[in-house]
Amino acid sequence: MPRKTLIFGNGLGMALDSRHFSLTNAMADVWNDPIAISDVHKELISQCLGGNGVIPAREDQLDPLHLVISACRTLSSINMSQRMNVHWLSQEGLQFPVAVGNYIHKVATRLHLYAHGLPQGFLDPLIAFVRQTKSHVATLNYDKLLYGAFLDAGLMAGYFHTTLVDGMVANGFSSDALARLYNNDFGYYLHLHGSPLFFDHHGLARKRDRHQLNPFSPEGSDHIVLTHVRHKRSVIGASMVLSTYWNYLGFSLNESQEIIVFGYSGDDDHLNDVIAAYAQSKHIVIVEWSGIDQTEAQRLAFWSQKFKTRNFHLWRLPNVLTFTQWDHVY
Repeated sequence: MPRKTLIFGNGLGMALDSRHFSLTNAMADVWNDPIAISDVHKELISQCLGGNGVIPAREDQLDPLHLVISACRTLSSINMSQRMNVHWLSQEGLQFPVAVGNYIHKVATRLHLYAHGLPQGFLDPLIAFVRQTKSHVATLNYDKLLYGAFLDAGLMAGYFHTTLVDGMVANGFSSDALARLYNNDFGYYLHLHGSPLFFDHHGLARKRDRHQLNPFSPEGSDHIVLTHVRHKRSVIGASMVLSTYWNYLGFSLNESQEIIVFGYSGDDDHLNDVIAAYAQSKHIVIVEWSGIDQTEAQRLAFWSQKFKTRNFHLWRLPNVLTFTQWDHVY
């Protein structure tokens, strides 16, 4: 059976629990947690968003935070004057990138820490399909819904005799672990927007085990994409882990017969551009919630504009978790 690439957005989690997997709710819950972020850092972040107690509630609000972080890092890289014991930034300014990084990490952690799993009626045919075809899986969300289920099903078991790999090994992330050697033909599990399981240790990106992540895990990292869409490319480019995943996304799409886009909003231009580059030669299947307040004709036009093609099938379902046609041939 031909290999495919399956790309999952946040619609997967929203179909399961719209309260928990709402990014707006997660951002507010972390902000209101008295332990998660200090009052000083809240004030600094709020001022960047316009002041008057404004709190972050959407990704597009994070645009000024990214700009301020970039400025802080630039100024921090400038050595102190040799003649005066001064620095361009105050202590708060020096810590601001860390504060925002920790906030973003805790938001992703909250989305990740969910006690329940996907229904077996959805998982069983998906796992069977991935196991049989070694199809590639790419995720845009920060939860463990698929990752945990795939681990438990034995789809990600080392380098040899495995179905999927993500490049994370005992010593940390290694792009070499993604190379197919010794007649390996595994597929790839690509955390396109990162994971709260990732952290940096002595200059090397590592991955926690699932049980090691909790709301108080201290380490933020540069391996989570949570920002305004115009800055997502630069965040990806600044992370060796994420940039490697995106390079392998192109490889995965190239060798796949079909692309299935599941529960994706269509809002990430950097992903749309990659898919559009392969859309003329690859059939696309789009699975989305039918509750979007648009007609089918409007949705067809929407996706045609996003992916620059009409070579796709659109599934609009009241519950996307009822989709099981992974092996369907169009």
